Amino acid sequence: MSADKHVIILGGGIGGLEAAITLCRQNTASVTLVDPNPVHIWKPSLHEFASGTIEHGGNLFSFIELSKRFGFDFIQSSPEKVERDKKIVHLNNGQHLPYDRLVVAIGARANDFGTPGAQEHCLFLNTLNDANALHERFRNALIMAQKTGEPLTLSIVGGGATGVQLAAELCRAIDSTPELGEHARRHLLKPTLIEAMPRLLPAFPESVSEEAKKELEKIGFDVITEGMVSSIDAQTVTLKDGRSIPAAMRIWAAGVKAGQATDLFDGLERSRSGQLIVTSTLQSVDDENIIALGDCSHINTNPVAPTAQAARQEGQYIGRIALPRLLKGQTPPPFAYHDRGAVVALANYNAWGMWPSKKAFGGHGIGACFARFVHEGLFRQHQLCLSGIVKTAFVTLREHLSPNRPDLADKPSKKNS
Repeated sequence: MSADKHVIILGGGIGGLEAAITLCRQNTASVTLVDPNPVHIWKPSLHEFASGTIEHGGNLFSFIELSKRFGFDFIQSSPEKVERDKKIVHLNNGQHLPYDRLVVAIGARANDFGTPGAQEHCLFLNTLNDANALHERFRNALIMAQKTGEPLTLSIVGGGATGVQLAAELCRAIDSTPELGEHARRHLLKPTLIEAMPRLLPAFPESVSEEAKKELEKIGFDVITEGMVSSIDAQTVTLKDGRSIPAAMRIWAAGVKAGQATDLFDGLERSRSGQLIVTSTLQSVDDENIIALGDCSHINTNPVAPTAQAARQEGQYIGRIALPRLLKGQTPPPFAYHDRGAVVALANYNAWGMWPSKKAFGGHGIGACFARFVHEGLFRQHQLCLSGIVKTAFVTLREHLSPNRPDLADKPSKKNS
């Protein structure tokens, strides 16, 4: 690998890791990937980790192993300061990294829109640590409900893909626990889903929104649309119309804003949600040496939605086209996004897809099975790239032949005789 040029990539999510791998294959620069976590995850699966319906084994990817496999350097740390004039990134572990080009791929987090009490009283689902914490909290609360006979009141704020999929997976987790099941769930859980917009899944056709609402209501959710949250406390979600929703457990899954690390770029133009404004070649409009992709960037012409497929395409573009040309002093062609549709799966209850033409499919029978197949296939394709065909096939077969059974039941301890 050429060491003449050095590219630093901040963030090892879908887009950042794709950029690192693709650029290494071009053999045009040395690449250093910086991420505060030891493992990479497929972020669209966070709701499954949170519910406990999939296990960590085989679904987390060590950055150290990936760096050896693909040829980049990995540093587990976070950026503390960026000196753009000197082109140096300072990390919070004390290291100082010079760069020729800096790629910012730090992702996004939920946007609470300054709602009073949200930060103090809600669980979020931005990282694997968040998912693990949510799972532990849900498990403990459900076991308490079994002991007391009082159902767990749970509210999820946000009716986009994350919110509705999490809602379904939490129900599936109870249904899949051998000692519980669907009948027990209906006595143990009193859940509510709150969406500020007139319908769920606003990115999908209205027919899918209606079907998803009916499916969630069928599995026990009270679905509230046009429900603007005004405040949250330790036991209640209060709406602007005056309604108070009892909620011993509160999860915020609404809105998107750039990760906090974008605060390191005060001199660069940013959107209202903190995203770095970039050109059609994904370069900052104020600093051509800084490239941003995925959820933390906003293209000033023809912006794309903050989705996994957009981040992946941007990472491939940066690694295969933009950076190799920029490092040679050439001007790359603009990034072109190719919409390949979308899929949303409500656990094993139902699933829908949307073709690039915006026409929906799924919702029942073979269509729902196909949508679930596509939904899983997107992750397996990513897993195949990172782990190879043998390990991917092994993990896939193991999960289908012996699916993970969440442990949410209150099991009395055995007393010594």
